[in-house]
Amino acid sequence: MRGPIAPPQVPLAVSRATAFTDLVHDSVERLERHWPQLSEVEFAVLDVPSFDGGGEDRAEGWEDEGTVPLGRVTAARGDGPARIVVYRRPVEIRTKNRDERALLVHEIVVEQVAELLGLAPESVDPRYGQD
Repeated sequence: MRGPIAPPQVPLAVSRATAFTDLVHDSVERLERHWPQLSEVEFAVLDVPSFDGGGEDRAEGWEDEGTVPLGRVTAARGDGPARIVVYRRPVEIRTKNRDERALLVHEIVVEQVAELLGLAPESVDPRYGQD
């Protein structure tokens, strides 16, 4: 018998990508309570950073650091909104379970928001780095 292992409403049927996107949205919702201006920011999840060619999603400066970026912020341009991107696969590789992933995703979102707002991460979320 072929078909799905579980019905769509069961958590088993949620893809890893969807579960990751939900973690990013949860983190953003937590921050929006204290930073309403984040409603103007576009948040996105990409599988991996783009290192080749130009383009908006190109990760710059990674060669110098020798690391793969976990997130990126782009300031608003013209009539386009500011954009924060979290890279799913590099985060998944660095975490063992959903709880670790949720903590790391929140730290990345806080760091990117802090960079966008020109603040320290601890100012954006006082619990930053304590978990």
